[in-house]
Amino acid sequence: MKTNNLIILADMYGCPNRCKHCWLGHMPNRKMPDNSDKLLVEYFKPYFHSVTFYSWVREPDYCDNYAERWEKDNEISVNSKPRRFELASFWRLVRDDNYVRFLKSVGVNTVQLTFFGTEKITDWYVGRKGAYQELLQATEILIDNQIAPRWQVFINAENATDIIQLLAHSKELKLSERCKTFGGDFSFFIHSGSCDGENRKLYPLRINEEDIPAELIPYYINFSETKTEAELCAILANDDTCFAYHNENEITLNIANNFDVYFNFTHMYPEWKIGNILSDESSEIVSRIINEDIPALRLARKTPTSELVKLFGNPQSHKIFDCIDDYKAYLLNKMIIAHS
Repeated sequence: MKTNNLIILADMYGCPNRCKHCWLGHMPNRKMPDNSDKLLVEYFKPYFHSVTFYSWVREPDYCDNYAERWEKDNEISVNSKPRRFELASFWRLVRDDNYVRFLKSVGVNTVQLTFFGTEKITDWYVGRKGAYQELLQATEILIDNQIAPRWQVFINAENATDIIQLLAHSKELKLSERCKTFGGDFSFFIHSGSCDGENRKLYPLRINEEDIPAELIPYYINFSETKTEAELCAILANDDTCFAYHNENEITLNIANNFDVYFNFTHMYPEWKIGNILSDESSEIVSRIINEDIPALRLARKTPTSELVKLFGNPQSHKIFDCIDDYKAYLLNKMIIAHS
């Protein structure tokens, strides 16, 4: 009996960047075999009402035949088509004049670009020299083609002052006014991001709430809802419920380029591995998916949040978290890694 709707995100081509905020975690780049797309859809098709296929987990359109690739993703999806959202490759935008026209042709009106401050620090976070200049160039290309850029900025203790300079530069470029000429809406927004994957390694650099410059607070998403770690420890100290990710009707899977399978819950680390397409029977993997039966989730379902706080929380810390679930996820992964 078929159940649920499945979304597959496959790391078919890799990523040009090694961003230090990446919640998925860093993976080696290797191109998956050309028939991997159909193999994955056929593997899961008998068990799900619909299967939506995307040929990327990390960088969108990171292949030379991106237009044909997008058509193929649509063609092999079953009872549901992939969507573009606000994702695009800034790496490709500055290297391929046809790419922005492709984005327009598939209905992309807004593209999110991620900064970490000005040039030196953005290049360091992205893991590639020239990334900052490419982001600026991509911004111009988008506006010239009537696509509105959204500047997403990750804040940490060491880049807050630099972000003030980046904000000033965005105003010097008159990005908001220029987007309005074609009905677009430029936005500049700040957050600290989740604390899993590569970003968990930046926990020592996570900014204290009181250290966020006042001039940046209006650009910080839902700043009034943020909490310090100390506040969260107090809130959760007596919370005897368990924090465990759970799917409803729609299930999203991340498929690594070695065919390992993960839920799209948190980082793609071994502790969260569901199985492997090439070595495990489809019925067994689907059973683990439907029943959410993997070691990390079994451990999560039997460990109260209060215990996580006791073991791994820091009640003296003023480090900021954007929401309570981000902090629970950080604590949960600390425990799971400790048990691995």
